[in-house]
Amino acid sequence: MSNITFTMIKPDAVANGHTGKILDHMIQNGFKIKAMKYIWLTEEQAGKFYAVHAERPFYKDLVSFMTSGPIVAASLEKANAVGDFRKLIGATNPKDAETGTIRNLYAESIEANAVHGSDSDENAQIESSFFFSQLERF
Repeated sequence: MSNITFTMIKPDAVANGHTGKILDHMIQNGFKIKAMKYIWLTEEQAGKFYAVHAERPFYKDLVSFMTSGPIVAASLEKANAVGDFRKLIGATNPKDAETGTIRNLYAESIEANAVHGSDSDENAQIESSFFFSQLERF
């Protein structure tokens, strides 16, 4: 169990003006922002980040969506960070997300679901390193 996780506030949530509310939701739930970056991903960056999904039918749409506007990438710190953050963001499909979770409050659809959250301690480190150098992260 690690104390670091990674998130991205996705283009839909940024465009809809939810960035501040989502960040506040994270902070109010005990997460500390260790690094944060506002960036508009290129197709190459999004493709590399989501390369694990390259063979899936939704890959091209995912890359297109993630390059449709700016995102906010952040490394977060808290005990049991990955598990606690997954609970905080809710189910991928906002229709299935528990009341009060980030996706329940701010997501539009299963595709435009407001935030990304690492699914494992290993991926949290990999994903954080994709956006932040060791110096930037801590």
